[in-house]
Amino acid sequence: MTRIAVPTTIETAPAASQPMLEAVKKQLGLVPNLFRLVATSSAALEGYLGMSGALGKGALPAATRERIALAVAEINGCSYCLSAHTYLGKNVAKLDDGEIAANRNGTSNDTKAAAAVRFAAKVTQLRGKVSEQDVLAVKTAGYSDAQIIEIVQHVALNTWTNYINEVAKTDIDFPVVEARKAA
Repeated sequence: MTRIAVPTTIETAPAASQPMLEAVKKQLGLVPNLFRLVATSSAALEGYLGMSGALGKGALPAATRERIALAVAEINGCSYCLSAHTYLGKNVAKLDDGEIAANRNGTSNDTKAAAAVRFAAKVTQLRGKVSEQDVLAVKTAGYSDAQIIEIVQHVALNTWTNYINEVAKTDIDFPVVEARKAA
């Protein structure tokens, strides 16, 4: 059971959040609990949607973004986000079970994506205090400076959603996948 009240419908959310939730519903076909929870603060919802939307236009492929989200959720022990990104990974990014398992372990079966996921995992685990070798490894795999910044931004955004869901104990509204560990 959630620790923070979640508006049950778009109409019961704060008025300033309602148009943003309508846009989420139009895009996804429904409004997941995370969005309704965050809608409690229209400023937080606007910030989340803004950063998420901007990163969606970035240079990282959607599949790599999902891979990063899976690795970060596993490291942070967030079952809500792990459930959501397993669902999105399978149904939107078309990741198979083996790839999702690799992502949860901080890597990928795709050589280039593995470098991004390993880097994202290190950023998460080390709270950004990565080594020169860590940065060189992701650059050597073919990632530009801009893409490295986007990887870090995805870590930050996913860590935020992990934290808000763990603080709130958001009810999982996707097929449930339990996190194995927390760093």
